[in-house]
Amino acid sequence: MRLPVTTVPRGGERVPEREITEPVDLCLPSGRLNPEAVGWTRSALHRTNLRGWGRNKRFEYWAITTPTAVVSLNISHHDYRANVAVTYEDRLTHQGIRQGGNRWLPGHAGMRDPLNQEPMQASRGPVLIRLTPDGAGTVLFARSPRIDVDLRILAAPGHESMGVVVPWSDTVFQYTKKDNCLRAEGVVTVDGVRHEVSAGSSFAVHDRGRGRWPYFTFWNWGSGNGTSADGREIGLQFGGKWTDGTPSTENWLRVDGRLHKISEHLDWQYDPGDLLTPWTLTGPSVRVTFTPERHVRHVFNRWIVMSRGDTCFGHYRGEITLADGRTVRFDDVYGHVEEVERRW
Repeated sequence: MRLPVTTVPRGGERVPEREITEPVDLCLPSGRLNPEAVGWTRSALHRTNLRGWGRNKRFEYWAITTPTAVVSLNISHHDYRANVAVTYEDRLTHQGIRQGGNRWLPGHAGMRDPLNQEPMQASRGPVLIRLTPDGAGTVLFARSPRIDVDLRILAAPGHESMGVVVPWSDTVFQYTKKDNCLRAEGVVTVDGVRHEVSAGSSFAVHDRGRGRWPYFTFWNWGSGNGTSADGREIGLQFGGKWTDGTPSTENWLRVDGRLHKISEHLDWQYDPGDLLTPWTLTGPSVRVTFTPERHVRHVFNRWIVMSRGDTCFGHYRGEITLADGRTVRFDDVYGHVEEVERRW
């Protein structure tokens, strides 16, 4: 069976989406996509019971923004390849440090718990990352020759996070859980220099993925934390290209902790030859401009296996009209956008 996704509108069009409110298995006993899992949630209701070997992809990505830096931690496992990385980007000097790398034909990964409630740990040489669920929050820990991380991520009571299943077919699909407006506190030590991280001025973004991917994938992702023009806390979450042609999107706006789903395939416009020029994201209810201030590129190319990521950090401004007709306007919301290409 192939899911009927080919007639769904592409970028810049509305699309019907179903909200899931009860726990559901991602996969059927056969390992194929469970049709009942296609939809979106306000909390982690999908049991990610992936089966088989060869095309599965599991990953956890965290990015913490402080007034002076952006710190990220990543664990990913693609059956035949695993990646561990911790990075530190100085927002003032635009200097960056990256620690970690790939492991080929790795053993069992610590990301096979269908409920994703167990600690997750991975290492490569002297680089170790451990992610530990802790009630409503998560403890982030990393040790490497140049970057050490000891942080606790804090979620407010009733905090909502979006999960969504994107079905390319019943054999190739992705569950993603996106979250922002989380607070971070603790310590990051870089080259022996200790940096205090305060929950009053630091935000965290979380990206979880569990699925079975095609060989080639191309996507845009953007996220931001800040305040609206009338002083409310907002979180921005945008995606594109990889969801076009499916009945799912990963777009939403958070206002004072409440998610407002944007059921539209957004049209992303930017200059691939000059990523530091403004980007625009538009749809029937979305009119957003992102102005980059810094561009970071990461490329790994081994012919058959290739990973390219172009990430820009900067500020969002624009307006989004909610389903009830209210318009949320914002300016100077710090965040990122990216263009990513994968072959695996």
